[in-house]
Amino acid sequence: MVKVALLARLVAKPGKEEEVAAFLTSALPLAEAEPATVVWFALRLSRSEFGIFDAFPDDTGRKAHLNGPIAAALMAKAGELLAEPPKIEQVDLLAAKLSK
Repeated sequence: MVKVALLARLVAKPGKEEEVAAFLTSALPLAEAEPATVVWFALRLSRSEFGIFDAFPDDTGRKAHLNGPIAAALMAKAGELLAEPPKIEQVDLLAAKLSK
């Protein structure tokens, strides 16, 4: 069961929208390699706004993800690709439906 999550919002610099989309798409194998990352979505909210939603069974998994390769790669590219720092919120999940 998932109990905690992260919700991140990213705003691409003008002209960098497709690079942000490609970066997020390329991060899927990294998310798949994280055993505590039960759910991981990369989202396009508008032409220049993107999001990441991921969920974990506990705070230990969430912290591992925040200290993992996706977060490191995002922060390394943030200055080049993003118009503002990523907004990352730690949220508690009230209910979830996951299929196996």
